[in-house]
Amino acid sequence: MASPRENDVKRRTLMAATVATAAVGAVAPRAGAQTTPAPPAPQAPSSGAVPALKISFTVNGKPRDLELDPRTTLLDALREGLHLGGTKKGCDHGQCGACTVILDGRRINSCLTLAVMHQGGEITTIEGLGTPDKLHPMQAAFVKHDGYQCGYCTPGQICSAVAVLAEIEAGIPSHVTADLNAKPPLDDAELRERMSGNICRCGAYSNIVEAIGDVAGRKA
Repeated sequence: MASPRENDVKRRTLMAATVATAAVGAVAPRAGAQTTPAPPAPQAPSSGAVPALKISFTVNGKPRDLELDPRTTLLDALREGLHLGGTKKGCDHGQCGACTVILDGRRINSCLTLAVMHQGGEITTIEGLGTPDKLHPMQAAFVKHDGYQCGYCTPGQICSAVAVLAEIEAGIPSHVTADLNAKPPLDDAELRERMSGNICRCGAYSNIVEAIGDVAGRKA
């Protein structure tokens, strides 16, 4: 009979052999077994540039063609693509109205829409309303009534004001219009409500309302 010491040596030898066999079996397939190739490693997404898209629209009465990244906002297309710096970038979140332009007769915040969405559209910026030698009536009224101070918000204010009078003329009601079956009035409450999306940090609001009323033919 083997001594306890010999039995302990045999036991440790057996355990070592078992561990070694298991390790080899984990990395080497059994004889005759079919192996399945490992799936290919996932590929990193391509970092290539987004292809530019061609966009054509009419800006201030002139046909314009641009090739743009499809993620380009209308505001950046006007400022960077067409170098029309009159349209201002204020908050870039649609909250201040400094980027207001007139698109197909309706005012919009150009920072909140993509240029490629307006293929064939007609866009009017502050540069298309008038020139220093021939001011638009709204521009002249803003000068007359001191409707601006620093002037940063003024292009958006004027574009919005022109569109406001067109909305009233078309009978489009606002949130403060009392009679939806009648033409909206040209009172201060109506004008202030419609212009509320255009912020003037200098606080020239009363003068802006006076300028719009003047163009509309409202008596002082």
